[in-house]
Amino acid sequence: MPELPEVETVRRGLARKMSGRRILQAELRRPDLRRPFPPALASRLDGAQIGALRRRGKYILIELDTDGVLLLHLGMSGRVTAGSAALPDAPHDHVVLRLDDGIVIRFNDPRRFGLLDYFKRGEEAQHPLLAGLGPEPLEPEFDAAYLAAALTGKMTPIKSALLDQRIVAGLGNIYACEALYRSGISPRRLAASIGRGRADRLVAGIRAVLAEAIEAGGSSLRDYVQADGELGYFQHRWAVYGHEGDPCPGCDCGGTVRRILQSGRSTFFCPKRQR
Repeated sequence: MPELPEVETVRRGLARKMSGRRILQAELRRPDLRRPFPPALASRLDGAQIGALRRRGKYILIELDTDGVLLLHLGMSGRVTAGSAALPDAPHDHVVLRLDDGIVIRFNDPRRFGLLDYFKRGEEAQHPLLAGLGPEPLEPEFDAAYLAAALTGKMTPIKSALLDQRIVAGLGNIYACEALYRSGISPRRLAASIGRGRADRLVAGIRAVLAEAIEAGGSSLRDYVQADGELGYFQHRWAVYGHEGDPCPGCDCGGTVRRILQSGRSTFFCPKRQR
């Protein structure tokens, strides 16, 4: 599933193509994805002018001049591209938005785990998918003091805690592994044992790996592409994710990258470097 860097990369690409444009026609080619589309969604979108595009966690929020907000989640296999109307439709192009400058926005989702929703502006804090999200990891409120306090008393592995969207929004499996490696913290360490010193290192590691991944256009794994159809490149910079059996990179610890399962997810780490 695309994580924060991939979603942010898509948001930026779509914003360049969509902000200020008007939707001439919204075509919904099926009644649902992961959940049914809101009633009369196509008619709500037809003729609407697009304002700012924002991101909250792994969701993209598209503001409309009708005082509405279109909420988009890519799911496991979803991709949103902005291209010419001359391009042929592809299988699984379930949602198509035709803009007033000829650009066509296509939401392609073979497995249909993505979603679209619509809510009134000002109701974001009450939306059930957004209300419980923790702070954004690249915003000032996500700091060592916050993280240490949020982890107090949590008797789960720190890797599992970082995937809890109520603690930090948008972080996923790949970047949790990479951030823990950079901060030298074992993914098996109990979250409650992360004091202020480790929290300082972990916040710095999370911020650094996310910023670098966004700069590289995210990590293309399976279905993810940027809004212009290009691949991301951060997968070539992974230190541990997907590197089971390789030597610990850039380190003289002599360790080897291991893979373990935590809560059904693969975790990659160096047992010698990460404590």
